[in-house]
Amino acid sequence: MVAKRPVVLVIDDQPGIRRLLLEVLQEEGYTVLEASNGYDGLQKARDGRPALILMDMKMPGMDGIETLRELRRLGIDVRVIMMTAYGELDLVTEAKAIGATDYITKPFDILALCEMIGRNLAGDELASGQMAIG
Repeated sequence: MVAKRPVVLVIDDQPGIRRLLLEVLQEEGYTVLEASNGYDGLQKARDGRPALILMDMKMPGMDGIETLRELRRLGIDVRVIMMTAYGELDLVTEAKAIGATDYITKPFDILALCEMIGRNLAGDELASGQMAIG
C-alpha cells in the first residue's frame, strides 16, 4: 500500500516564495497546493483539505491574520505556520492566540522550515496513532 502524501498549502503573495516552497516541498515528498492571496487560500483549504498551511502574515487584501480567523470561523482545523518578514511580536502573538501552531521569519533557512513542517505533521501522526515505529 502506498502511503498518502501529506498536502501542504502555501499562501503567499510573492510568486518567488511560492515557487521555492513548491519545489522544495515536492522534493520532500509533499503534495503542494498554492494560493497568492487569502481569499484563494480559503477556497483551496476547503477543497484541498491540507494537513498543514504555510501562510504569509502580510498580504494585500485579506492578510494572514484575517485568513487564519476565517479558517477557524469556518471550522477548518488545520495546522498553520505563519511566515513573516517583519518579526512583529504582537502579530505573532495574535496569530498564536487565533490558532497558528508555529511561525518563522523571512528570510528563512529552508532546512529549518522543512524540520518545522515535519515536527508539525508528526504531531498529527502521533495524535492519530499513524506514526510508524522503528
